[in-house]
Amino acid sequence: MESAGKNFKMKFDGHIQFDMAWLSQDDSLSAAFGNHASGLEFRRVRLFNEGQIYHDVHYKLQLDFASSGSTFKDVFIELKYIPVVGNLRMGQFKEPFRLEVLTSSNYLTFMERPSIVAFMPERNFGAMIHNEVLGKRIGWQPGVFRNADETGNDKDAGEDYNFTGRASGLRLNDAEHNRTVQIGVAYSSRSPTNGQYNAISRPAAHLAPKYVSTGTISDVSAVNLVNAEAAVVNAGPLYVQSEYFTASAGAPGSPSFSGWYGQVSYFLTSEHKSLKSSYEGLDRVKPKQNAGPTPGLGKLPCGMAPSISTMVMYTAEK
Repeated sequence: MESAGKNFKMKFDGHIQFDMAWLSQDDSLSAAFGNHASGLEFRRVRLFNEGQIYHDVHYKLQLDFASSGSTFKDVFIELKYIPVVGNLRMGQFKEPFRLEVLTSSNYLTFMERPSIVAFMPERNFGAMIHNEVLGKRIGWQPGVFRNADETGNDKDAGEDYNFTGRASGLRLNDAEHNRTVQIGVAYSSRSPTNGQYNAISRPAAHLAPKYVSTGTISDVSAVNLVNAEAAVVNAGPLYVQSEYFTASAGAPGSPSFSGWYGQVSYFLTSEHKSLKSSYEGLDRVKPKQNAGPTPGLGKLPCGMAPSISTMVMYTAEK
């Protein structure tokens, strides 16, 4: 909805994602984690409202009802077109770290994100400036965040603050031939609540147990994380994405972690992926043809864009 002069805009939207899984594990895993043969769940049930006021103010309220109750996702107000700074966002939103996290769950290549996302929160409560220059070829997003829970409550964070910043650039941006190359780097310095840090990860299925855990690391003064990313769209249907990260905890023994993943996808009917912006990751894929009464290659039921995809992940501890 928008006003006649287009000074006011409002949008309501949402999505439902439903998972069913059949799992098989050996006796040692069953003894440690219990029997997890199968299951089903509403993975995400989200409703959101976002809008614009006089072109200068943007807001978004997104709630998730998939768990027992409701949780905040994106809840923020943004002031736009500030000289030099660009845009100022305040509230709860995604920290600018990891391309796969910045991409909406609607547009992921795989059902779940890779395991490296477990080493710091996806969203947090704070303030961030972000801007794009040189024809949107270069973008940056520095921000300061608190250790907040899923409702934006940071009463247990004390005086601890986290700094996260990211910069990315387009080495190639040929929209006419669907060719894009983006590279980026991000850094986060974090103060763990109560001096404790841990990371827990599932395999690429949300219904699976959390098989991998660093355990609780105590007496942590700070955690420093670095992430490098690259994304390539090559002449249309081929898409390649990879990220590498390191995490080091300022604690006895100086524990550190590193990991990477690489993913490749190819659209069988010549569709292509595209980047939404330097901060928002991948955009939706638009099928070239709508569904019709006679489905065929490139014209499947529901207007789907079929693809073949594969991912390799690796995580190590020192």
